[in-house]
Amino acid sequence: MKYRLLGRTGLYVSEICLGTMTFGGRGFWTAIGQLDQPACTALVAKAYESGINFFDTANVYSEGESERLFGQALKDAKIPRSEAIVATKVRGRMGPGVNAVGLSRGHILASVDESLGRLGTDYIDLYQIHGVDLLTPLDETMRALDDVVRAGKVRYIGCSNLMAWQIMKALGLAEARGWTRFESLQAYYSLAGRDLEREIVPLLESERVGLMVWSPLAGGLLSGKFKREAGGPNDARRTIFDFPPVDRDHAFDILDVARPIADRYGVSVARVALAWLLAKPVVTSVIIGAKTVEQEADNIAASDLALDPADVAALDEASALRPEYPAWMVARQSENRAPGTKPR
Repeated sequence: MKYRLLGRTGLYVSEICLGTMTFGGRGFWTAIGQLDQPACTALVAKAYESGINFFDTANVYSEGESERLFGQALKDAKIPRSEAIVATKVRGRMGPGVNAVGLSRGHILASVDESLGRLGTDYIDLYQIHGVDLLTPLDETMRALDDVVRAGKVRYIGCSNLMAWQIMKALGLAEARGWTRFESLQAYYSLAGRDLEREIVPLLESERVGLMVWSPLAGGLLSGKFKREAGGPNDARRTIFDFPPVDRDHAFDILDVARPIADRYGVSVARVALAWLLAKPVVTSVIIGAKTVEQEADNIAASDLALDPADVAALDEASALRPEYPAWMVARQSENRAPGTKPR
């Protein structure tokens, strides 16, 4: 297992992160996974044995049950708390009350204590906002996050599913007012979904913000289980819960390139898709979700797969984004002055 610095911090995290969205299975989340305590503990133990020190959950997963199961799994697997980097999130609805959702000061301060209780720990390593709250001023959210850091309940903060301008505004607020800043972004990125590269990747590189990748297999579509004509298994997550949105024809064109590469290395298509992400310098850690130890082990093995540059180039070409304004205009105007320079 390899380790990478989280953003501009001095904290090393494993380049594979174990996600816990399959833990529990309450309400809506039954479509994602319904793992019980022994199964959760087995996955956490296997991850730790494989060198993973980074674990991601969220208060909203299975209505809080995922946090509880994960916290207990750490104890059952006898993993020292100091050796686990625990990340969780806040924003989603956690009760029927009108204020039991969002990124208001009240909801953040209540939610962090509730997460600490379910996790069975006295601090959270990385506390992330799970998306944007269009009703709460960003400065209110950032000040509340700074307060939970100063209180010792949280060590670093991050964000998820934000637009580039929102991330930059948050960084500007933090710098101007001396608040704790976002050190990471958790975002969707895969061979089948490279929209992040248009505006967000250049921002992350410029501001030294780490990138945690969710759904690196596009909801299982890049697992190798799906075929263009035959579809996929009836019990596959993508079959039950068709998310994130994907251009399927484009995805299958990418798989047509990925499968021969996987065959040549003697590995799964999923492992190739994960290795492609790990080859991107902007990526800090790729979050894997699993229902079985066998599936988890295959995903973890992507850390040991070094793709030939020619294979990376072939996958880049097959999955390339269509030119979009103003990037194509920037490239055109830069042809003479800065040839080959990517827009920043």
